[in-house]
Formats: sequence, C-alpha cells, structure tokens
Amino acid sequence: MRVIIQRVKSSSVVVAGQEIAKITQGLNLLVGIAATDTEAELDWMTRKCLELRLFEDHDQSWSKSVSDINGEILVVSQFTLYGDCRKGRRPSFSNSASPAIAEPLYNLFVDKLKQSGLKVATGKFGAMMSVQIDNDGPVTLILEK
Repeated sequence: MRVIIQRVKSSSVVVAGQEIAKITQGLNLLVGIAATDTEAELDWMTRKCLELRLFEDHDQSWSKSVSDINGEILVVSQFTLYGDCRKGRRPSFSNSASPAIAEPLYNLFVDKLKQSGLKVATGKFGAMMSVQIDNDGPVTLILEK
C-alpha cells in the first residue's frame, strides 16, 4: 500500500464537472493498493495517517497530528501509484491490485479512518477525477507498507 500524504489548507474532487467532495485544513491522501495488500497494511496505514505529526503548534514545531487538530481528510484512490516506468515508454500497472481486490480494501481503509470521528471525504473509486490540492507548506510525504 502506498499513500501520498499531503498537508493541505483545502482539497476537493470534481467528477464529470460536479464537485463531489471538499475538505478544509487537514490531509489529502492519494491511495494506491498493491496486488499483495491485505487488511494488515490498512491497519498500519490508518494509524500512521491519523497519528503522524505534520501540523504546527504555537512554537511552529510539528507536534500535532490531524487527529490533534480535529482536521479533515480527503481520500482519493490512485492505482497509478504502482505504475512501473523502468522499461519502455508506457507504465506497467501489473503491481496494482485489480479493481475487484482494490475497491473493497480502499473502502475498508476509508471506514477505518472514519472510526476516528474526523470528517473523511472521498473521491469516486475508478472514476476520472480532477483533484484540487492547496498543499500547505508544501508538505508531501510518501508512506508505504
């Protein structure tokens, strides 16, 4: 499982010209599910996303998590995170989970994040999406399990 985690001032998703999700201060998560992923990876990733200290406190040190600031989370499925570009000119996505495997794991990840009580919004699995990200900092990290 790969997640691009971004600290954002705001983020939103548009599908077919309609805004379907929007958050204010918090995290934008671009989520890739590998063919070998299981629920064990989801548990680790959920904990990491909710507890990683990426937000500043009064002395501007990164000592607060999205949970600490009662932030919001936007989760967007992105199978292209497992694109392999080492050979040729066209990426191979053979390491990405098939939709039949990825969608239930993606939905379970979202459900686990929602158990935190934070506002969690999502894109639309498998859709062509336009994602607007107002990256704060910018702060962008890659998490992998």
